[in-house]
Amino acid sequence: MTMDKDELLAKAKKPAQDAMRLHPFYRGKIEVNLKSCVRNIGDFAIWYTPGVAEPCKAIAENKEKVYDYTNKANFCAVVSDGTRVLGLGDIGPEASMPVMEGKALLFKYLGGVDAFPVCVDTKDADELINFVKMLQPSFGGVNLEDIASPKCFYVLDRLKEECHIPVWHDDQQGTALVTLAGLINALKIVGKKLEDSKIVLIGAGAANICTARLLISAGVDTGKVIIVDSKGALHEGRTDLKEGFPAKWELAQTTNSEGITGGAAEACKHADVLIGLSKPGPDTIKKEWVESMAKDAIVFACANPIPEIWPWDAQEAGAKIVSTGRSDFPNQVNNSLGFPAIFRGVLDVQASGISDTMCIAAAEELAACAPNGGMDPEKILPTMDMWEVFPRVATATAMKAIDEGLARVILSRDECYNKAEQFIKRAQDQTKAAMEQGFIPEPPAE
Repeated sequence: MTMDKDELLAKAKKPAQDAMRLHPFYRGKIEVNLKSCVRNIGDFAIWYTPGVAEPCKAIAENKEKVYDYTNKANFCAVVSDGTRVLGLGDIGPEASMPVMEGKALLFKYLGGVDAFPVCVDTKDADELINFVKMLQPSFGGVNLEDIASPKCFYVLDRLKEECHIPVWHDDQQGTALVTLAGLINALKIVGKKLEDSKIVLIGAGAANICTARLLISAGVDTGKVIIVDSKGALHEGRTDLKEGFPAKWELAQTTNSEGITGGAAEACKHADVLIGLSKPGPDTIKKEWVESMAKDAIVFACANPIPEIWPWDAQEAGAKIVSTGRSDFPNQVNNSLGFPAIFRGVLDVQASGISDTMCIAAAEELAACAPNGGMDPEKILPTMDMWEVFPRVATATAMKAIDEGLARVILSRDECYNKAEQFIKRAQDQTKAAMEQGFIPEPPAE
């Protein structure tokens, strides 16, 4: 039986209600557990003093030994200054903690990665850069999160250049990767090609700027990309972007070959794809904009926590395929499908960075993991409960890193897959066992 709009809205509000009930119950979502045995007091002499001095001396002689004698190879820092959290804006580092803990939970459960929330009390870009650089001895990788635009571009570009471990901004690269994966299958369903499609991006923050760049790297015609910010379409006459928005100014010079100077309403006319990564809705994207799009239109309305347009409204306006960033609607286009596997892959081969081609390889594998060959209009991507997706995407990422000479450890495809599978299954089995034995208690009844 089909739900009416009131029922759909009530369902959409339920996760927020449950979050307010369960966050104070658990008081956080992650904790530190041991991975070495403690058989008796004698083991303390091995894991701590005096025994621990020997691996310390070995690492002092050869810093690369830190990967052999510690868990650095599986540690990831989730770093945020809290300046652009979800669709909530600049709410501060403390208020960003629930998101970063949630990120760490997904890193562990979906990727087997030991991730730690690190919320930093600074809004200064150079301070943040220096802070992350100083973390490198302890972590195998860094996931930047919820940093305001345009600062986030400068921070990521500097860190990618100056760090010897992989640094990734999930709001940029993660969003772009999963959007590309979903678009690969959506276009396949409607019988259109990536290189022929007119693509409109509503919102010109970190997510859509990086998405535009990755789509172009993957083969989209640059001139057929139109990016719309709060002042209208980006075009070569937007000299207001020159000073404070270099990333937008660069794209304004190369995209939008039609020379559209209006806003979203004008840009959406006859568009094949509309990607919303802007302010939360509903009604940020208008039904009439969707109605003006080409036949078999594709709409990705991915703002959180509320999409720019409700899926049912987009469908009523003529959209053939609709996606959001939410797990309680069909076709979730969410970074959670990407970052745990990307980091699993780069950590397993100790990659020094994450390139666009690695992201494209991961996106193509993610698209290939969708049910029914990616041909179901309501299942253009796999879901987070399909655990087998993550070792596959991790393997694709790791193999591309090896191909590009970015890996410190060279493994075969089978070795990459088996290593990723082992980490992920171990994390999920541990969680299941902790729940069964009561170490993770059942949530209270409503």
